[in-house]
Amino acid sequence: MKVTTYKKFLLSSLALAVCSNLHAAETITDNTEKEKKGIDFERILVTGVVGKGTTVMASSVSVSSMSNEQMEVTTPRTSAEAFRSIPGVRSESSGGEGNANIAVRGLPVAAGGAKFLQLQEDGLPLLQFGDIAFGNADIFLRVDSTMSSIESIRGGSASTLATNAPGGIINIISKTGESESGSVSTTLGLDFDHTRTDFEFGSEINSSMYFHIGGFYRQGEGPRDTGYSGNNGGQIKANITKEFNQGYVRLYYKHLDDKTVAYLPMPMKSNGSSISGFDALSDTPHSAYFTSLLTTDGNGNLRRSDMRDGMNPTVESIGLEAVFDLSNNWSIENRFRTSKTKGSFTSPFPESIQDSQSLANSIAGTGATLTYANGPQQGQAYTGAHLMRIHTFDVEMSDLDFMVNDIKLTKSFEDTDITFGYYKSLQNIEQSWLWNSYLSEVKGNNAALINVDASDGTRFSDNGLIAYGVPAWGNCCTRNYDLQYDVSAPYVSINSTFDKLSIDASVRHDSGNATGSYAGAVQSQIDMNRDGVISVPEMSVSSVNNASQAIVDYDWSYTSYSIGANYTLNNDLAVFVRASHGGTANADRLAFGKIAADGSVAKQDAVDEVDQYELGVKYRNDNLSVFATGFFAETEEQNFEATSQKFFDRVYESKGIELESVYYIGDFDVRANFTWTDAEITKDGLNPASVGNTPRRQADFVYSLISRYNFEKGSMGISLIGTTDAYAQDGGDQSAADILKFDGYTQVNAFAQYYLSDSLSVALNVNNLFDTTGITEAEEGNIPVSDIIRARTINGRTSSITLKYEF
Repeated sequence: MKVTTYKKFLLSSLALAVCSNLHAAETITDNTEKEKKGIDFERILVTGVVGKGTTVMASSVSVSSMSNEQMEVTTPRTSAEAFRSIPGVRSESSGGEGNANIAVRGLPVAAGGAKFLQLQEDGLPLLQFGDIAFGNADIFLRVDSTMSSIESIRGGSASTLATNAPGGIINIISKTGESESGSVSTTLGLDFDHTRTDFEFGSEINSSMYFHIGGFYRQGEGPRDTGYSGNNGGQIKANITKEFNQGYVRLYYKHLDDKTVAYLPMPMKSNGSSISGFDALSDTPHSAYFTSLLTTDGNGNLRRSDMRDGMNPTVESIGLEAVFDLSNNWSIENRFRTSKTKGSFTSPFPESIQDSQSLANSIAGTGATLTYANGPQQGQAYTGAHLMRIHTFDVEMSDLDFMVNDIKLTKSFEDTDITFGYYKSLQNIEQSWLWNSYLSEVKGNNAALINVDASDGTRFSDNGLIAYGVPAWGNCCTRNYDLQYDVSAPYVSINSTFDKLSIDASVRHDSGNATGSYAGAVQSQIDMNRDGVISVPEMSVSSVNNASQAIVDYDWSYTSYSIGANYTLNNDLAVFVRASHGGTANADRLAFGKIAADGSVAKQDAVDEVDQYELGVKYRNDNLSVFATGFFAETEEQNFEATSQKFFDRVYESKGIELESVYYIGDFDVRANFTWTDAEITKDGLNPASVGNTPRRQADFVYSLISRYNFEKGSMGISLIGTTDAYAQDGGDQSAADILKFDGYTQVNAFAQYYLSDSLSVALNVNNLFDTTGITEAEEGNIPVSDIIRARTINGRTSSITLKYEF
């Protein structure tokens, strides 16, 4: 297939507004049809918008779209990095291929995941809840060459056109194969171990049927030194479409089985610099000497898990999409999907980093000694100044099956569309948390485990394991969930157009029922390694207390509404205003202490509600296009954070401006995007001292600036991705001298692409060119005396090359 470089340039204009990983671009060969340059205000919206055939210019919501060609330009390492290309979205993409914290316009992320944002594939959510503990929705999502586009909406009518999505929707739209085309590409890491091949092909079967199939496979150690190949797996997706005179029916299939490293906080100095022996930009606590984990399972039987499995989602899903125009200006649309979903999450979490002798004495008494449990110095004395007590986040997600159906019936009049819809879903959450405690040296590049002995020679560890459970956290976290959430939501929307003015309104009523059971831990003596001897760690083994299960049986409901108006002053200028009220239901995290003995949950704990107000403007001329939105939001949040063992019960207020812009100067194009947010905690039911503080990790400014030069057969350029300072936590006195505050940073990426022929291209990407440290989260709120914190930072410099053939 001949590459039309001008067309690809137009398609890539929006995504380059905020890009964290860029490597390819296309050439401008024609300057006609300038109205298509920059932000595509004439695009028809399909995600979370009231009314049929609504364009961006005529809508009263903040929306963005990124095509597959734009994904080739951005070449993100992970899905979360792709989301950083969406204006107004704060995607903390330092956790690997999943487990990202994703927020929209100042709405908080107190405990991780995407609580107020819904991730969708082809118009339906991946999971009903975006912040299932260790089952965040992005873990089960992979972006590859089967994607046609990513469409997003921030705020607005997302509250009423999706469940649990008051902050917005990110929708991955698949290619469908209307015209015959395909591609094969291979990406190789130049300075890190990474090999990935993507493929896709679509074609007509006959005059009324067509299909598309594709996917990827990859393997490698990844951008950090784990000591083993931690990324291994892939995905295949397919769909087939049958067109009729008045509509179509489409069937989808997806199979995902992918193992990737889960990066959790790791040791570094409070300013982000590395400590001796551990490079914050390229190391991780993962190690070739720390792979096999022995625990009991959810039924009390012995099991052995593998740290190398990391985040291992397995998804088998089948979907149906049917859209038909009926007689008398009626139309119907139905989307259905059923997914068999399971997986695991296994990763080392540093519970603390302490003085070696003090930690040894706290375990085995005064005069305790330390020796290497494995590695090249096995049996020798350990003399390092510090030790890490590791908790293994070892979670089996045995059943996250999800069934969802969304049906809409629309009546169209001359200037008005009225839609009646009904949404239904059934979400299972069955998990077992099976955690242990270990001692590890503070070292990157294959750290060894450490044994501890009492002064009389009694061994208090088994090959570096100091507890079957997590006694440092009160053995809180050996547990099992078997929960089911049944959700129903009727909704109605109306959209009317009066010359230059369009007005829309929508209302939705969500109700649900949660049933099931959960169980905590019980301590008992078990010969775990079956050697006939009860060691010290085996004297108190955590296992699931199935004999004392608690029930879950409660209902919830809430009503959402949204009303907006857009006025088009002329073909190149429009303004809009919107007010919305929405909510999101809390799920499994309530089982940490918010579910009563009879299975009930207080109304204020079951649902968190959000009020939002928006005022926006859209403008374009020959060389410049701008999309600006001012916003205000008041957000409730009830949550639990496993890593800190803390509840949150807060109200936040945030206001700010979101700006997206594109400007052309000859063969150069410049793209700028920023979001300014002024946020504070206005109410805290559990920690009143935090009232008035800025929420954790919320920077005043998040921005990007990209400059690109286009030449005859390719392009080259740089991108700057940045953020200003942010507080690590939101409690305490934020004016205190020892408060932990992340420095702002700017990440520089360089990219270049060259077409060897019309169908063959080679692209080079250098991510984080200057090896910048950028902390995204930390466990500490104050700088400790040792100055060593546990934090996640963006990866150091990585370079890759991609060879792609299109046909």
